[in-house]
Amino acid sequence: MKAVRQAGTKPEVLVRRAMSARNIRYRLNVRSLPGSPDIANVRQHFAIFVHGCFWHRHEGCRFATTPKTNVDFWSKKFADNIARDRAKIRALESRSFRVLVVWECQTRDDTLEVTLNRFFDADRLAPISISK
Repeated sequence: MKAVRQAGTKPEVLVRRAMSARNIRYRLNVRSLPGSPDIANVRQHFAIFVHGCFWHRHEGCRFATTPKTNVDFWSKKFADNIARDRAKIRALESRSFRVLVVWECQTRDDTLEVTLNRFFDADRLAPISISK
């Protein structure tokens, strides 16, 4: 697990690129906020978590597989990850932050643009186009 990157992953870079294309300003891994969101803007009160489908158990996703060996360990680990994610989101929402979770699989297709447009009020901002 040491080789698993925590920051600067490809899905995270794609989300940042899409936000920059819309001139949305943000900071990375804001430690002063609960859960250190991957992308956040304290002044505009938004936080974005870019979750890997495997580690954070994206329900119904083909990438959210469970290893066949040591099933008890992985089940507990995944359950703890899900509980921790929920607690982080609740803590941010209690501070009046709008929270968005972007899943790794959403960055592989066109749903990232739709998701970001909805989150950042598509009526106010121009649609974005992401080149991969």
